[in-house]
Formats: sequence, structure tokens, C-alpha cells
Amino acid sequence: MSIDVRAVRQQTRGVLNVAHLNNAGSSLVPRPVAETVVGHLRREEEIGGYEAAEEAADRLQNVYCSVAHLIGARPNEIALAESGSRAWAVAMHSFPFVPGTRLLIGRTEYAGNVIALRQLARRNDLQIVVLDDDPYGQVDVEHLQRELDRGSVAMVALTHVPMADGLVNPAAEVGRCCRAAGVLFVLDACQSVGQMPLDVESLGCDVLAGTGRKFLRGPRGTAFLYVRASVLGRFDPLILDGMSTVSSGAEGFEVRGDARRFESWEASIAGRLGLGRAVDYALALGLDGVQERVGSLAEQLRTELAALPAVTVHDHGITRCGIVTFSVKGSEAGNIRARLADHQINVSVAPRPSNEVQAILTGSSHAAEMVVRASVHYYNTEDEILRLVGLLCR
Repeated sequence: MSIDVRAVRQQTRGVLNVAHLNNAGSSLVPRPVAETVVGHLRREEEIGGYEAAEEAADRLQNVYCSVAHLIGARPNEIALAESGSRAWAVAMHSFPFVPGTRLLIGRTEYAGNVIALRQLARRNDLQIVVLDDDPYGQVDVEHLQRELDRGSVAMVALTHVPMADGLVNPAAEVGRCCRAAGVLFVLDACQSVGQMPLDVESLGCDVLAGTGRKFLRGPRGTAFLYVRASVLGRFDPLILDGMSTVSSGAEGFEVRGDARRFESWEASIAGRLGLGRAVDYALALGLDGVQERVGSLAEQLRTELAALPAVTVHDHGITRCGIVTFSVKGSEAGNIRARLADHQINVSVAPRPSNEVQAILTGSSHAAEMVVRASVHYYNTEDEILRLVGLLCR
């Protein structure tokens, strides 16, 4: 189903103010999502926070169902969180690593994840192995298989879509290798969820983290965690409270049997309802249509940029997505961002992932190369892309 661009722009107030090409950072929230969040805050204002939460209990439960539907999971495999990084970390820090085992990661792993993995490696006497890229810049599945065949692998962690590269890593192939080897597969889907269809069975992942603020177009401070029911019992949360436990006999409590063992009592109910509304909004549009529209706009932008002699496009991969990264000869990325902002065009800057990962793992003080990141969404237009390119020609 194709996207009705005019209709979605009418539901997006921000398009009247800016050409927003920073969707990999935080998308423009559609009106129904904003109204859901504000509506619940009004109820908290009118009747009290606890009372408003009780009133919205059924709607909150539906958020778990919506997120599960989005990724092909079951509601009891979903936990809600305040950020994708926190959702990912709470699972990783709950896993009982065996000292001396190895963690396999890609060269495009999210830098924040790499920092957390280094901490886990120090605490648990683990070895981090960085997998090679294949000729297309994706994680090398053949190298992964060789490392799995060597044994002593505790986990494979992969970022599905890097924060500063348009490639989509072959997660389903990685998942098949991990399943065959009996190795846990953790997927960071923060940049892929909302811009393409995801199905945890097809991906073969045991853990998946996603965020609300990026391509899902949800409010900031919202995210979710998926943990496959068959492996859930292997995770022992570090911090427990009244949400993550249930009453039990002699012990007084036991850890919940569903993914909400990773949650804590206090949360933004308004934000979580907004997340659910954003998920429902994406599902109603259809993720196949979203992916088609986003991919088409991104390829238009890459083609237009590549035609400029001073511009280098840095994206890799066989399959590419809505993130477009580039540099302009003789201009710093931050200056390009500022110049575009002066003309109401939002982009961001980011370090190239492979360079940053190596710097973190080696302790190098050498600054990673910065690139301009323009990330499109289905509500963007061809004219907005031409405006950006036209400004680079000046």
C-alpha cells in the first residue's frame, strides 16, 4: 500500500516549519501521537497521576500488544523502557556470562553499546571479537560462521542499521547462523524499527531493542525490549522492584515470568500511550509502503548528492535505508549542518561507525571522521531533497 503523502503531511504540524531530514535522530511526531500524550497529561492534571493511570490501564496493556504485533512477537515477550540504549543494556547486564567466553560484534556496532560491552567484558573476563566487514561494508557472515565454529561464544551483538551509514546489516543471515550454533543473538533495531517491516522469527534474534523517537515517530523517552520467551529464564535482572517481581510463598517474591521483569515501577504513562499510538499509526500505514517510500527518497538523495563534484556519499550495503551520509570537500560537517539549519533544513552530524568502534576498543584518542547525516521519512518530499542539494551547490 502506497503512502498518501499529502494526508500524512496534513497530520504533521512540523512540516510547516522545517524540512526535517533528521529522522534518525528524532522524527516529527504526528498529530494523533501528540494528542495522545497531551490528552493523558491533561487527565493527570484533572484527576491525578495514579487515577489517570488506572483509568488508562486497558489502553496501556494494548501498547504491549501493538509493539508485539509490530515485530511479530507475543505481548508477554515485550517490556517498555525509557530509551533504546537502556532497554538494550538492562538485558545485557542481566545475562549470566561465563568467564573466558567471547562476544562477537560488528564494526558498525553502536558506540554506546560498545562501551557497555567493554564494561561487561572487564567484569566477566570476556573477549570482544570484532567481525570483519564484507566487500559491501556489511557484517561478514562468513567470518561470523568461522568464529562460531571455534566455539566459546557467549553472544553475538549486532546493530541492524548503523547510526551513520545507510546500510542494513544482513540480520536474518546472522540469526540463522546463531540459531544453528545455539548462540544468543542480540539485535539493536533502534534505527530500523519504524522504517521497515521487522519480524523476530525471520530475523532469528533472541533479544531486540527499539526506540520510539526515531522512525516510529513516537515521543522521546520511550522504547521497548523484546526477549524471546524460550530464553527469558536465563536473564536475571540486576535490580528488582514491585513491577519486576510477584508475590511468592516462603521467599516473599519471585521474578516475573514475562518480559516485564526488566521494567521498574515508575514510568511516563503519557509517553507509553504515545508510543502505542505511534506504533498503531505505523501499522495502519503499512510498513511495506513505508519502506518503499523511504527507500525511494533516500536513493533520490544519494543520486542527487553523487552528481555534485565536491560531495562524497559514504553509504554501503546491498540493502540500504533512509539514512544518507555524506561529506563536502573543504567543509566541516558541523558547518554544513549549521548552513542548512539557517534555511530551515534539519540534518545532523555523526561519526562514521567503524572508525568510532575501533577508537573505543583500542582506547585511541584520535577523533573519528564526522559526516553529515540526512535521514528521510515518508512525509518528506522530493522538493525538500532538491532544496538541500541546491544549497550545497552554492
